[in-house]
Amino acid sequence: MRTFIAREGLEHEIEVDSAGISSYHRGELPDERMRMHAVRRGYHLTHRSRPVCSDDFYHFDMILGMDDRNIDALKEKAPNLESEAKIGRMTDFCREKVVDYVPDPYYGGAQGFENVLDILEDACEGLLQSLNHQNI
Repeated sequence: MRTFIAREGLEHEIEVDSAGISSYHRGELPDERMRMHAVRRGYHLTHRSRPVCSDDFYHFDMILGMDDRNIDALKEKAPNLESEAKIGRMTDFCREKVVDYVPDPYYGGAQGFENVLDILEDACEGLLQSLNHQNI
C-alpha cells in the first residue's frame, strides 16, 4: 500500500501500518519467501511484525483484516463499538479479483505468495481509489 500511496504523492495525507493478530513473530521481518517475491515486483518489505493494539483503533480510521478469523479477532480487540465500526475486509476493495479473503501463502509454495501479491495489489489499488473518492 505504501508503494501505491507514494506513486500518487500522498505520503503526507495517508498513513499506513501493518500489524498482526498475535505477537508470535513480534519484531521479525516478513517471511523471507514473501520478501523475495515482493522485491521482484519492486516492493521492499522492511517493516517489523507487531501485534494490533488498542491504540491502533484510536489512531487509524480503518482497520482491515485479511480473512474472517482476522476480522473476528480484531472485533474482540476493539475497545468500543465505534472502534469496531472501523474494521473491514481488505478484499472488499478488490476490483479485478473475485475473492473474499487473502489466503495464508506459507504452505502454498511460490504460487501462494504470487497469488497473495496479486490479490493485495488489486485490493490496494481499489482502496486507494476509494480513498481518493472520499477526498482524503
